[in-house]
Amino acid sequence: MAKVFKQRNTIIVLIALAILFPLLTTNTYFIHIMSLAFIWMIGVYGLNLLAGYTGYLSLAHAGFFAIGAYGMGLLTVKAEMNFWLAMLLSLVITGIIGFVVGIIALRTKEHFFAIYTLCLGYIIYLVIDKWDSLTEGVRGLIGIPAPTPIGPITFETEHSHYYFILFFLLLVVFIMYRIVHSLSGRTYIAIRNSEDLAQTIGISTMKNKLTVFVISTIFAGLSGALYASFVRFIGPDIGNIAITFDLLTYLLVGGIGTLSGPLVGTLLIVWLSQMLQDFQQYRMLIFGPLLTLLVIFYPRGIAGAISSWNQKRQMKLAGKAASANARVRKTGEILPDQQAKEG
Repeated sequence: MAKVFKQRNTIIVLIALAILFPLLTTNTYFIHIMSLAFIWMIGVYGLNLLAGYTGYLSLAHAGFFAIGAYGMGLLTVKAEMNFWLAMLLSLVITGIIGFVVGIIALRTKEHFFAIYTLCLGYIIYLVIDKWDSLTEGVRGLIGIPAPTPIGPITFETEHSHYYFILFFLLLVVFIMYRIVHSLSGRTYIAIRNSEDLAQTIGISTMKNKLTVFVISTIFAGLSGALYASFVRFIGPDIGNIAITFDLLTYLLVGGIGTLSGPLVGTLLIVWLSQMLQDFQQYRMLIFGPLLTLLVIFYPRGIAGAISSWNQKRQMKLAGKAASANARVRKTGEILPDQQAKEG
C-alpha cells in the first residue's frame, strides 16, 4: 500500500511542477522551449507504444507528424475550418492513413518493417515537398491560427498555450498508463517477447499490432497538429527523416519500453541542446558517442536503468529478510521486532 501512495505522490508532484513552471520563471523563452518539449513528448510516446511495447520500430513517425501538422494547417488556412473541428479531422485523417499503411507494413517484420516505414516516411516528405498546389511546397503554410477561445478561456499568450499543450500531454500519459496496465498492454508485451508464442496461445497478433500502429500514428498526428498551432508556420522539413531520429534519440536516452522514458529523455536532450547552441554544428559529435555508450551499458535508457536498480535493491533486501527468517527458524532466535510485538 505504501508503494501505491509513493507512486501517486510522485505523479502529483510532477504534475504540480509542470503546472507551476510558468509561475517560477519570468523568461517566456523558457516557457516556449518547455512547450515544444511537451509536443515532442507526445510524439515520443507514440513511438514508444509501438517500438517499446510491441517491438516494431517505425521510421515513418516524422511522416505522420507532418500529416497531422499539414492536416491542421490546410483545414484551418485553406478550408477556413473551425480550429477544434480541424484538429479532430486531422487526427482522423492521420489515423485512417495509419490504418491503411499498417495493413501492408505489418505483414513485414524486424528490419524489413523498419526499411519499409523508412521508405514510406520519405514518400510522405516528397509528397509534401512537391505538391505545391496543395501544400505550398517549400514556401510552407503561414498563418495557422491559435486555438479558438472556449468561453472566457483564450490561448493567445505563451502561458495559455503552454497549459493547452500540457493538457494534451497529461491526457496522452493517462492513456498510455491505462493501455500499459491493461490486458491489452500485456498482450502487446507478449507479442514483443515472442510473436510466434503469442499466436500459439490464441492472440490475434495482426489485429493487436494494427491497433497499436494506428494509436501510435494518432499520437504522432496530435503532436504535429499541436506543433502547427504553436509555431503558426510549417514547411516540408517537419516530415524529414531527421525528425524521426530525433524522436528515437529522446526515446533511447529516456528509456524504451518505460512510461517515464519519453519524459526524461525529451527533457534532457531538449535542454542540453539549448545549452549547447554554440556548438550546434558539433551536436551529433557530442550526442553520438554518448548515445552509443548509453545503448551499450544501459539499453533501456535512464528510466530503465533506475527501474532495474530498484528491482535489484528490492531483491537484495528480500534476500536478506529471507536469510534472517531462515536463521530464526534454525536457531530459535527471537528478533527485536518480534520481541516488541510479543511485549
